Amino acid sequence: MQIYDGSRKVWALKTAEDLEAGKKELIDYLKVLEGVLGDKPYFGGETFGYVDVSLVPFYSWFYAWETCGKFSIEAECPKLVAWAKRCMEKESVAKSLPDPHKVGTSFDSEDEARNSPASYARVQDFVVVTRKVLGSVMMYKGGM
Repeated sequence: MQIYDGSRKVWALKTAEDLEAGKKELIDYLKVLEGVLGDKPYFGGETFGYVDVSLVPFYSWFYAWETCGKFSIEAECPKLVAWAKRCMEKESVAKSLPDPHKVGTSFDSEDEARNSPASYARVQDFVVVTRKVLGSVMMYKGGM
Protein backbone atom coordinates (compact mmCIF):
# COMPACT_ATOMS: atom_id res chain seq x y z
CA MET A 1 0.00 0.00 0.00
CA GLN A 2 1.58 3.24 -1.13
CA ILE A 3 0.19 5.42 1.66
CA TYR A 4 1.72 3.12 4.25
CA ASP A 5 5.07 3.13 2.44
CA GLY A 6 5.09 6.92 2.20
CA SER A 7 3.95 7.44 5.78
CA ARG A 8 6.50 5.01 7.16
CA LYS A 9 9.22 7.13 5.63
CA VAL A 10 7.93 10.12 7.61
CA TRP A 11 8.17 8.44 11.00
CA ALA A 12 10.84 5.78 10.50
CA LEU A 13 13.70 7.48 8.66
CA LYS A 14 16.55 9.20 10.42
CA THR A 15 18.16 11.70 8.03
CA ALA A 16 16.64 15.05 7.15
CA GLU A 17 16.96 14.27 3.45
CA ASP A 18 15.12 10.97 3.81
CA LEU A 19 12.44 12.64 5.91
CA GLU A 20 11.88 15.34 3.28
CA ALA A 21 11.68 12.73 0.52
CA GLY A 22 9.25 10.64 2.57
CA LYS A 23 7.14 13.69 3.37
CA LYS A 24 6.94 14.63 -0.31
CA GLU A 25 6.02 11.07 -1.25
CA LEU A 26 3.27 10.90 1.38
CA ILE A 27 1.85 14.29 0.38
CA ASP A 28 1.88 13.22 -3.28
CA TYR A 29 -0.12 10.08 -2.40
CA LEU A 30 -2.59 12.10 -0.35
CA LYS A 31 -3.00 14.60 -3.20
CA VAL A 32 -3.85 11.75 -5.56
CA LEU A 33 -6.58 10.68 -3.16
CA GLU A 34 -7.79 14.26 -2.88
CA GLY A 35 -7.94 14.47 -6.67
CA VAL A 36 -10.09 11.34 -6.82
CA LEU A 37 -12.34 12.74 -4.08
CA GLY A 38 -12.71 16.03 -5.94
CA ASP A 39 -15.62 18.11 -4.72
CA LYS A 40 -17.72 15.11 -3.66
CA PRO A 41 -18.55 14.64 0.02
CA TYR A 42 -17.46 10.98 -0.16
CA PHE A 43 -15.36 8.97 -2.59
CA GLY A 44 -18.49 7.34 -4.02
CA GLY A 45 -20.39 10.60 -4.30
CA GLU A 46 -23.12 11.59 -1.89
CA THR A 47 -23.03 8.33 0.06
CA PHE A 48 -20.46 7.01 2.54
CA GLY A 49 -19.18 3.78 1.03
CA TYR A 50 -16.54 1.07 0.92
CA VAL A 51 -13.70 3.27 -0.30
CA ASP A 52 -14.38 5.70 2.55
CA VAL A 53 -14.44 2.82 5.04
CA SER A 54 -11.10 1.51 3.80
CA LEU A 55 -9.36 4.90 3.82
CA VAL A 56 -10.73 6.72 6.86
CA PRO A 57 -8.56 4.80 9.39
CA PHE A 58 -5.55 6.62 7.93
CA TYR A 59 -7.02 9.82 9.40
CA SER A 60 -6.04 8.55 12.85
CA TRP A 61 -2.42 8.82 11.74
CA PHE A 62 -2.56 12.35 10.31
CA TYR A 63 -1.53 14.06 13.55
CA ALA A 64 1.40 11.67 14.10
CA TRP A 65 2.59 12.16 10.50
CA GLU A 66 2.30 15.94 10.86
CA THR A 67 4.20 15.86 14.16
CA CYS A 68 7.05 13.69 12.89
CA GLY A 69 7.20 15.31 9.47
CA LYS A 70 6.63 18.90 10.62
CA PHE A 71 4.00 19.72 8.02
CA SER A 72 0.24 20.26 7.80
CA ILE A 73 -1.89 17.81 5.87
CA GLU A 74 -4.78 20.27 6.01
CA ALA A 75 -2.63 22.93 4.33
CA GLU A 76 -1.59 20.46 1.62
CA CYS A 77 -4.89 18.58 1.18
CA PRO A 78 -7.80 20.59 2.66
CA LYS A 79 -10.52 18.63 0.85
CA LEU A 80 -9.13 15.34 2.12
CA VAL A 81 -9.09 16.59 5.71
CA ALA A 82 -12.65 17.94 5.33
CA TRP A 83 -13.70 14.50 4.03
CA ALA A 84 -12.05 12.78 7.01
CA LYS A 85 -13.80 15.09 9.47
CA ARG A 86 -17.09 14.42 7.68
CA CYS A 87 -16.51 10.68 8.03
CA MET A 88 -15.74 11.11 11.72
CA GLU A 89 -19.21 12.59 12.18
CA LYS A 90 -20.60 9.12 11.52
CA GLU A 91 -21.17 7.33 14.81
CA SER A 92 -19.89 3.98 13.50
CA VAL A 93 -16.61 5.59 12.43
CA ALA A 94 -16.15 7.80 15.49
CA LYS A 95 -16.64 4.86 17.85
CA SER A 96 -14.21 2.66 15.93
CA LEU A 97 -11.19 4.89 15.40
CA PRO A 98 -8.69 5.98 18.04
CA ASP A 99 -8.12 9.63 18.89
CA PRO A 100 -5.59 10.96 16.32
CA HIS A 101 -3.74 12.79 19.10
CA LYS A 102 -3.00 9.47 20.79
CA VAL A 103 -1.82 7.46 17.77
CA GLY A 104 1.95 7.33 17.55
CA THR A 105 2.41 10.25 19.92
CA SER A 106 3.04 8.59 23.26
CA PHE A 107 6.78 9.00 22.90
CA ASP A 108 9.19 11.39 24.59
CA SER A 109 10.79 12.57 21.35
CA GLU A 110 10.41 12.44 17.58
CA ASP A 111 13.40 10.07 17.39
CA GLU A 112 11.75 7.70 19.83
CA ALA A 113 8.53 7.89 17.81
CA ARG A 114 10.36 7.02 14.62
CA ASN A 115 12.55 4.23 16.01
CA SER A 116 10.58 2.62 18.80
CA PRO A 117 9.34 -0.96 18.47
CA ALA A 118 6.07 0.46 19.78
CA SER A 119 5.70 2.51 16.60
CA TYR A 120 5.83 -0.67 14.55
CA ALA A 121 3.21 -2.20 16.83
CA ARG A 122 0.97 0.75 15.96
CA VAL A 123 0.87 -0.50 12.37
CA GLN A 124 -0.59 -3.75 13.64
CA ASP A 125 -3.09 -1.70 15.66
CA PHE A 126 -4.01 0.10 12.43
CA VAL A 127 -4.90 -3.20 10.76
CA VAL A 128 -7.09 -4.14 13.72
CA VAL A 129 -8.82 -0.74 13.67
CA THR A 130 -9.43 -0.98 9.93
CA ARG A 131 -11.10 -4.36 10.39
CA LYS A 132 -13.13 -2.95 13.27
CA VAL A 133 -14.35 -0.01 11.18
CA LEU A 134 -15.25 -2.30 8.29
CA GLY A 135 -17.18 -4.57 10.63
CA SER A 136 -19.02 -1.71 12.35
CA VAL A 137 -20.03 -0.05 9.13
CA MET A 138 -21.15 -3.30 7.56
CA MET A 139 -23.31 -4.07 10.59
CA TYR A 140 -24.78 -0.57 10.77
CA LYS A 141 -27.94 -0.70 8.68
CA GLY A 142 -28.53 2.41 6.65
CA GLY A 143 -25.09 3.77 7.52
CA MET A 144 -23.81 3.57 3.98
